[in-house]
Amino acid sequence: MTARSGFAASALRYYEAEGLITASRTTGGQRRYERHILRRLAFIRAAQNIGLSLEEIRSALSNLPEGRTPTPADWAKISRAWRGRLEEEIEALVRLRDGLEQCIGCGCLSMKRCRISNPDDQAARYGSGAVTLPELLREDRRHPHG
Repeated sequence: MTARSGFAASALRYYEAEGLITASRTTGGQRRYERHILRRLAFIRAAQNIGLSLEEIRSALSNLPEGRTPTPADWAKISRAWRGRLEEEIEALVRLRDGLEQCIGCGCLSMKRCRISNPDDQAARYGSGAVTLPELLREDRRHPHG
């Protein structure tokens, strides 16, 4: 399954432990995956690539039928839900890009002194870190075992 899915064996075990995929066992204890698990793994990879968290992936997979390969209609329903998420992320990235062009253009590269991005050091009241980034871009979206 590792060669066909592109996932390491440890990732497959992790996703099984997390309840995202299932496997049967041979009498010798080897894992065996049904064919539809490849589609679930492709789904997990696609979801990771667009930045969904493990919890969001789990939620989406819970809407798929158990014991049968999902139909194109099943996948379309989930992808429609992702469209709004992607649009939000695109908008946030465009705002980031446009703000970055302005900030670099001023030459100061200092959040304390930048009159465009942080007039009168207003960001200081929010604490340290990338507090001016859109919330969607501040989320920790690292994926273990991916």
